[in-house]
Amino acid sequence: MKCKICESTAELLFSAKVLGKYDVEYFQCKECGFVQTEDPFWLEEAYKNPINLADTGLVNRNIFLAEKTSALLYKYFNLAGKYLDYAGGYGLFTRLMRDIGFDFYWSDPFTVNIFARYFEFNEQSEQIELITSFESFEHFADPMEQIAKMLEISPNIFFSTTLIPIPYPAPDKWWYYGFEHGQHIAFYSPKTLYKIADIFGLNIYTNNSFLHLFTEKPLNQKQFLKTLKTSNQIINKVKKQKLSSKTESDSEMIKQIQLETNQ
Repeated sequence: MKCKICESTAELLFSAKVLGKYDVEYFQCKECGFVQTEDPFWLEEAYKNPINLADTGLVNRNIFLAEKTSALLYKYFNLAGKYLDYAGGYGLFTRLMRDIGFDFYWSDPFTVNIFARYFEFNEQSEQIELITSFESFEHFADPMEQIAKMLEISPNIFFSTTLIPIPYPAPDKWWYYGFEHGQHIAFYSPKTLYKIADIFGLNIYTNNSFLHLFTEKPLNQKQFLKTLKTSNQIINKVKKQKLSSKTESDSEMIKQIQLETNQ
Protein backbone atom coordinates (compact mmCIF):
# COMPACT_ATOMS: atom_id res chain seq x y z
CA MET A 1 0.00 0.00 0.00
CA LYS A 2 1.17 3.54 -0.78
CA CYS A 3 1.30 6.24 1.88
CA LYS A 4 -1.48 8.78 1.34
CA ILE A 5 0.88 11.61 2.27
CA CYS A 6 4.20 10.98 0.50
CA GLU A 7 3.38 7.93 -1.67
CA SER A 8 6.18 5.87 -0.14
CA THR A 9 5.52 2.24 0.75
CA ALA A 10 3.30 1.78 3.81
CA GLU A 11 3.85 -1.46 5.71
CA LEU A 12 1.42 -3.39 7.89
CA LEU A 13 1.51 -2.16 11.49
CA PHE A 14 -1.30 -4.19 13.09
CA SER A 15 -4.87 -5.40 12.65
CA ALA A 16 -7.72 -4.41 14.95
CA LYS A 17 -11.45 -4.88 15.36
CA VAL A 18 -13.36 -1.77 14.23
CA LEU A 19 -16.99 -1.11 15.21
CA GLY A 20 -16.74 -4.32 17.18
CA LYS A 21 -16.97 -6.51 14.07
CA TYR A 22 -14.63 -5.59 11.20
CA ASP A 23 -11.02 -6.81 11.08
CA VAL A 24 -9.14 -3.78 9.76
CA GLU A 25 -5.47 -3.45 8.83
CA TYR A 26 -3.44 -0.38 9.79
CA PHE A 27 -0.34 0.61 7.82
CA GLN A 28 2.69 2.75 8.70
CA CYS A 29 4.86 4.82 6.39
CA LYS A 30 8.56 4.42 7.18
CA GLU A 31 9.33 7.65 5.33
CA CYS A 32 6.99 10.20 6.94
CA GLY A 33 5.50 8.33 9.90
CA PHE A 34 1.90 8.54 8.73
CA VAL A 35 -0.45 5.73 9.81
CA GLN A 36 -3.52 4.89 7.74
CA THR A 37 -6.14 2.19 7.60
CA GLU A 38 -6.89 -0.02 4.65
CA ASP A 39 -9.61 1.30 2.36
CA PRO A 40 -12.25 2.40 4.93
CA PHE A 41 -15.25 0.47 3.63
CA TRP A 42 -17.10 0.86 6.96
CA LEU A 43 -17.41 4.67 6.97
CA GLU A 44 -21.06 4.86 5.95
CA GLU A 45 -21.92 2.79 9.01
CA ALA A 46 -19.53 4.75 11.23
CA TYR A 47 -21.15 8.05 10.25
CA LYS A 48 -24.76 7.17 10.96
CA ASN A 49 -24.22 9.83 13.62
CA PRO A 50 -21.83 12.45 12.12
CA ILE A 51 -20.75 13.57 15.59
CA ASN A 52 -19.47 10.70 17.73
CA LEU A 53 -22.11 10.25 20.46
CA ALA A 54 -19.44 9.29 22.99
CA ASP A 55 -17.65 12.63 22.48
CA THR A 56 -18.80 14.15 25.76
CA GLY A 57 -15.89 16.61 25.69
CA LEU A 58 -17.21 18.44 22.63
CA VAL A 59 -18.47 21.56 24.43
CA ASN A 60 -15.49 22.00 26.75
CA ARG A 61 -13.11 21.38 23.85
CA ASN A 62 -14.73 24.11 21.76
CA ILE A 63 -14.49 26.61 24.62
CA PHE A 64 -10.82 25.68 25.11
CA LEU A 65 -10.07 25.96 21.38
CA ALA A 66 -11.85 29.32 21.11
CA GLU A 67 -9.44 30.68 23.71
CA LYS A 68 -6.36 29.27 21.95
CA THR A 69 -7.52 30.48 18.54
CA SER A 70 -8.31 33.97 19.81
CA ALA A 71 -4.80 34.31 21.21
CA LEU A 72 -3.27 33.12 17.95
CA LEU A 73 -5.32 35.51 15.83
CA TYR A 74 -4.54 38.41 18.17
CA LYS A 75 -0.80 37.78 17.90
CA TYR A 76 -0.36 36.95 14.23
CA PHE A 77 -3.39 37.75 12.10
CA ASN A 78 -5.78 40.53 11.11
CA LEU A 79 -8.42 40.94 13.81
CA ALA A 80 -10.77 42.49 11.25
CA GLY A 81 -10.32 39.63 8.78
CA LYS A 82 -12.77 36.91 7.85
CA TYR A 83 -12.25 33.39 9.19
CA LEU A 84 -13.67 29.96 8.40
CA ASP A 85 -14.26 26.94 10.61
CA TYR A 86 -13.86 24.05 8.14
CA ALA A 87 -15.62 20.80 9.04
CA GLY A 88 -17.33 22.91 11.68
CA GLY A 89 -19.79 20.37 13.03
CA TYR A 90 -22.87 21.88 14.65
CA GLY A 91 -21.45 25.41 14.40
CA LEU A 92 -20.65 25.80 18.09
CA PHE A 93 -17.08 26.99 17.53
CA THR A 94 -18.18 29.54 14.92
CA ARG A 95 -20.75 30.91 17.36
CA LEU A 96 -18.20 31.12 20.18
CA MET A 97 -15.74 33.01 17.99
CA ARG A 98 -18.42 35.44 16.81
CA ASP A 99 -19.42 35.97 20.44
CA ILE A 100 -15.83 37.00 21.15
CA GLY A 101 -15.92 39.36 18.16
CA PHE A 102 -14.21 37.57 15.27
CA ASP A 103 -15.91 37.45 11.87
CA PHE A 104 -16.12 33.66 11.64
CA TYR A 105 -18.06 31.52 9.17
CA TRP A 106 -19.03 27.85 9.08
CA SER A 107 -18.67 25.01 6.57
CA ASP A 108 -19.43 21.29 6.91
CA PRO A 109 -21.15 19.22 4.19
CA PHE A 110 -21.85 16.32 6.55
CA THR A 111 -23.35 17.97 9.64
CA VAL A 112 -26.38 20.16 10.34
CA ASN A 113 -25.51 23.75 11.24
CA ILE A 114 -27.34 24.45 14.51
CA PHE A 115 -25.48 27.30 16.22
CA ALA A 116 -24.18 29.36 13.29
CA ARG A 117 -27.19 29.67 10.99
CA TYR A 118 -26.91 32.55 8.50
CA PHE A 119 -23.12 32.46 8.79
CA GLU A 120 -22.47 29.69 6.29
CA PHE A 121 -19.35 30.11 4.18
CA ASN A 122 -19.84 31.48 0.68
CA GLU A 123 -17.00 30.68 -1.71
CA GLN A 124 -17.62 33.99 -3.45
CA SER A 125 -16.98 35.93 -0.24
CA GLU A 126 -13.90 37.96 0.55
CA GLN A 127 -10.49 36.44 1.22
CA ILE A 128 -10.39 34.18 4.27
CA GLU A 129 -7.53 35.11 6.61
CA LEU A 130 -7.25 31.70 8.28
CA ILE A 131 -9.09 28.39 8.43
CA THR A 132 -9.64 26.45 11.63
CA SER A 133 -10.32 22.73 11.41
CA PHE A 134 -10.51 20.90 14.71
CA GLU A 135 -10.61 17.13 15.14
CA SER A 136 -11.06 16.60 11.40
CA PHE A 137 -7.66 15.57 9.99
CA GLU A 138 -7.93 12.11 11.56
CA HIS A 139 -11.19 11.62 9.62
CA PHE A 140 -9.76 12.38 6.17
CA ALA A 141 -9.81 9.46 3.73
CA ASP A 142 -7.63 11.54 1.38
CA PRO A 143 -5.71 14.01 3.57
CA MET A 144 -3.72 15.68 0.80
CA GLU A 145 -6.84 16.34 -1.26
CA GLN A 146 -8.63 17.86 1.73
CA ILE A 147 -5.66 20.02 2.69
CA ALA A 148 -5.33 21.21 -0.92
CA LYS A 149 -9.01 22.23 -0.87
CA MET A 150 -8.47 24.21 2.32
CA LEU A 151 -5.41 25.93 0.89
CA GLU A 152 -7.48 27.12 -2.06
CA ILE A 153 -9.43 29.12 0.51
CA SER A 154 -6.58 30.29 2.76
CA PRO A 155 -2.83 29.67 3.11
CA ASN A 156 -3.20 29.49 6.89
CA ILE A 157 -4.72 26.49 8.70
CA PHE A 158 -4.91 26.16 12.49
CA PHE A 159 -6.02 22.65 13.37
CA SER A 160 -6.09 19.98 16.04
CA THR A 161 -5.36 16.30 15.80
CA THR A 162 -3.54 14.23 18.40
CA LEU A 163 -0.15 13.14 17.09
CA ILE A 164 0.60 9.45 17.16
CA PRO A 165 3.43 8.61 19.59
CA ILE A 166 6.66 7.03 18.38
CA PRO A 167 7.17 4.12 18.85
CA TYR A 168 3.65 3.45 17.65
CA PRO A 169 1.26 2.36 20.43
CA ALA A 170 -0.20 -1.13 20.44
CA PRO A 171 -3.90 -1.25 19.52
CA ASP A 172 -4.98 -1.45 23.18
CA LYS A 173 -2.62 1.31 24.36
CA TRP A 174 -3.91 4.43 22.58
CA TRP A 175 -7.47 5.70 22.83
CA TYR A 176 -7.20 7.90 19.75
CA TYR A 177 -7.35 4.97 17.36
CA GLY A 178 -11.10 5.10 18.04
CA PHE A 179 -11.88 1.53 17.07
CA GLU A 180 -15.27 1.67 18.81
CA HIS A 181 -16.63 4.44 16.54
CA GLY A 182 -14.55 3.74 13.43
CA GLN A 183 -14.25 7.36 12.34
CA HIS A 184 -10.49 7.83 12.87
CA ILE A 185 -8.62 6.55 9.82
CA ALA A 186 -5.56 8.85 9.55
CA PHE A 187 -2.86 9.44 12.16
CA TYR A 188 -0.02 11.92 11.95
CA SER A 189 3.42 12.07 13.54
CA PRO A 190 5.46 15.29 13.83
CA LYS A 191 7.46 14.06 10.84
CA THR A 192 4.22 13.73 8.86
CA LEU A 193 3.31 17.36 9.49
CA TYR A 194 6.73 18.57 8.35
CA LYS A 195 6.40 16.45 5.21
CA ILE A 196 2.99 17.95 4.42
CA ALA A 197 4.32 21.46 4.98
CA ASP A 198 7.25 20.76 2.67
CA ILE A 199 5.00 19.42 -0.09
CA PHE A 200 2.76 22.51 0.00
CA GLY A 201 5.57 25.02 0.60
CA LEU A 202 4.33 26.07 4.03
CA ASN A 203 5.73 26.55 7.50
CA ILE A 204 4.56 24.26 10.29
CA TYR A 205 4.34 25.19 13.97
CA THR A 206 3.14 22.65 16.51
CA ASN A 207 2.99 22.02 20.23
CA ASN A 208 4.01 18.44 19.35
CA SER A 209 0.81 17.20 20.92
CA PHE A 210 -2.49 18.24 19.32
CA LEU A 211 -2.41 21.89 18.16
CA HIS A 212 -0.77 22.77 14.85
CA LEU A 213 -0.52 25.63 12.36
CA PHE A 214 0.24 25.46 8.66
CA THR A 215 1.02 28.97 7.47
CA GLU A 216 2.80 31.01 4.84
CA LYS A 217 3.99 33.29 7.66
CA PRO A 218 7.47 32.81 9.15
CA LEU A 219 6.93 32.68 12.92
CA ASN A 220 9.08 32.02 15.96
CA GLN A 221 8.36 28.53 17.33
CA LYS A 222 9.03 29.55 20.94
CA GLN A 223 6.73 32.55 20.61
CA PHE A 224 4.06 30.34 19.05
CA LEU A 225 4.21 28.01 22.06
CA LYS A 226 4.15 30.95 24.48
CA THR A 227 1.06 32.33 22.76
CA LEU A 228 -0.77 29.04 23.26
CA LYS A 229 0.36 28.73 26.88
CA THR A 230 -0.68 32.28 27.84
CA SER A 231 -3.91 32.31 25.83
CA ASN A 232 -6.07 32.91 28.92
CA GLN A 233 -4.25 36.20 29.55
CA ILE A 234 -4.26 37.22 25.90
CA ILE A 235 -7.98 36.65 25.38
CA ASN A 236 -8.78 39.10 28.19
CA LYS A 237 -6.87 41.76 26.25
CA VAL A 238 -8.76 40.85 23.10
CA LYS A 239 -12.16 41.19 24.77
CA LYS A 240 -11.35 44.40 26.64
CA GLN A 241 -9.36 46.34 24.06
CA LYS A 242 -9.74 45.10 20.53
CA LEU A 243 -13.06 43.48 19.66
CA SER A 244 -16.76 43.88 20.23
CA SER A 245 -18.91 40.79 20.60
CA LYS A 246 -21.18 40.04 17.66
CA THR A 247 -23.78 38.28 19.81
CA GLU A 248 -26.35 41.08 19.82
CA SER A 249 -25.65 42.42 16.33
CA ASP A 250 -25.94 38.91 14.88
CA SER A 251 -29.25 38.43 16.66
CA GLU A 252 -30.62 41.68 15.26
CA MET A 253 -29.46 40.76 11.76
CA ILE A 254 -31.15 37.34 11.94
CA LYS A 255 -34.38 38.90 13.24
CA GLN A 256 -34.37 41.29 10.29
CA ILE A 257 -33.81 38.45 7.81
CA GLN A 258 -36.64 36.46 9.35
CA LEU A 259 -38.92 39.50 9.27
CA GLU A 260 -38.22 40.13 5.59
CA THR A 261 -38.66 36.44 4.78
CA ASN A 262 -42.08 36.35 6.43
CA GLN A 263 -43.38 39.43 4.64
